[in-house]
Amino acid sequence: MIRRTAGLRAATVILVMAASATGCSSGDSSSGGPAATPVSLGYIADYSGSAAFAVAAKQGLWAKQGLKPDLKVFTNGPLQVQALGAGDLDFGYVGPGALWLPASGKAKIIAVNMLGQADRVIARPGSGTTKAADLKGKKVAVPDGTSGDMILNLALEQAGLKPGDITRVSMDPSTVVAAFSSGQVDAAALWYPLIDTIKKRVPDLVEVTRTQDFYPKLTFPSAFVTQPGLPASNPALVKKVTTVLREADDWIAAHPQDSEKVTADFLKLPADQLAGSTKYVKIMSSGDLAKLTEDGTADGWFNGLADVFVTMGKLKAPGDAKDYYLGSQYQAATAK
Repeated sequence: MIRRTAGLRAATVILVMAASATGCSSGDSSSGGPAATPVSLGYIADYSGSAAFAVAAKQGLWAKQGLKPDLKVFTNGPLQVQALGAGDLDFGYVGPGALWLPASGKAKIIAVNMLGQADRVIARPGSGTTKAADLKGKKVAVPDGTSGDMILNLALEQAGLKPGDITRVSMDPSTVVAAFSSGQVDAAALWYPLIDTIKKRVPDLVEVTRTQDFYPKLTFPSAFVTQPGLPASNPALVKKVTTVLREADDWIAAHPQDSEKVTADFLKLPADQLAGSTKYVKIMSSGDLAKLTEDGTADGWFNGLADVFVTMGKLKAPGDAKDYYLGSQYQAATAK
């Protein structure tokens, strides 16, 4: 998780502007008749953060479950968890960098989305930074509470550096793109495809640290979450939404390249802006995830990240994934 998603991407400014046109509607012209149950869901306007919702709309999966979705676009996971806590949102999407929030009791995970492989710490050419230890004394841009935040902390820890050894500059993702491209910072912690956008301006940037450097010890899942009390107060709704997500993920797993186009259409983007997004995520079918949940692998993903969050100061104690990942309910929704 470590995010998040795959958690997937063109320049965030373009994506969010494009998504604003779809974010307040269901995105599904066949989302059920007057008797359909309304449900509000948050997403992020990139591939990982919206692919399942795009496919659910395209395939009519909401209507199949008697649901009428109200899809709302957000720029990050923490804002969605905040909306869940305020009762303004029923379900949301978070990248790996925000998984400390369900681990702290602020949300329940109903399903894993994808495993992210897109995060990087990058450095400008000529900055003298080719490895994580070289970040000492450098100005580094990072979006707080994201998988970029996490991979930066992991890189520093691996190099024996402390957070105070760098000049950390907190920025939203689109500002990171601009700041790095213009030379305002020496390095950045970000993800693809936003890094692809940067490469058009700084083609010889240096990849200092990659998500894959920590695999399989650490895995970076993105996930779908809900209000902490909703699984108990409305288990039928949680099961229906989980079923929609399960069926959407199965379609994506069977049609990965097609899912890029479906998602681009959903976000009203040219298809080439999301082409290749599946290179940066590991997509799982519902059957695969059910097996990985049953054997404890999925719990291990979350527990491993929780230990990292303790080191980062996000959590006081790691807790146990069984308390916030509704794995048994996912397996029940997956069972034929």
